[in-house]
Amino acid sequence: MSPNDNFRRELNNAIDDVSGAPSPALRDRVRSAITEAQPERSTYWIAAVAACVITALIVGILYVNNPFRKPGTVGGLPTPTPSLVTSPSPLPSPSPSPSPTPICTADTMDQTLPVGTPIAYVSAIATGAHAKDGGYDRLVVTFNNGIPHDSVELKPQANTRFLLGESGQYVTLRGQNGIEIIVHGADGHMDYHGKTDFVTGYTAMAEARVVEDFEGVIRIGLGINGPACYHAFYLSNPYRLVIDVQVAS
Repeated sequence: MSPNDNFRRELNNAIDDVSGAPSPALRDRVRSAITEAQPERSTYWIAAVAACVITALIVGILYVNNPFRKPGTVGGLPTPTPSLVTSPSPLPSPSPSPSPTPICTADTMDQTLPVGTPIAYVSAIATGAHAKDGGYDRLVVTFNNGIPHDSVELKPQANTRFLLGESGQYVTLRGQNGIEIIVHGADGHMDYHGKTDFVTGYTAMAEARVVEDFEGVIRIGLGINGPACYHAFYLSNPYRLVIDVQVAS
């Protein structure tokens, strides 16, 4: 027998001396307590688990259906993300319409409006001074049924001498230079009975005169102070032929 076994035996004998001999029924009571308590503890354990599950469900339902819970506040208020504020870009200022570049050579106008068929009848002739407004003087020929069916020619010249109809005679207008306006497919005497010679005294256009109105052709001479440069175009409501003569700079 080893020394350890002797030590255990002596220790057991000492404990028995102190505590006394165990009761013979102790073993049976311990076994009975264990076997009887096991079902009871199992019942208590199952009931406790069920109670925990029911409590968790109730808490979850109250959490979801809580009427006092505000949207977006779960887990604390969200930190607002700063948004990038951009200043609106200023709208570009509309550029002023450039003044048309005057033409100083012969030209033929394009037809851009309904034409008078077969003849465009003149209903009015007028002049106007716009030297202070835009640096030009204006001649306006108004038609009552559309623009001329055929072309309109403009011919600058270095004098103010114009042929007067088919007579072979010439007339000299005021000014230094001239512009001859030839309107094809137009009539200037059926509907118009006003002036045919306009001595204006304007800065640029000194005189305007109808020098021919025969067989669908109207010729108008302009006497110009300064260069014979112009801008010609059509307008509607009513139909008009407009000739702006540039004021010398």
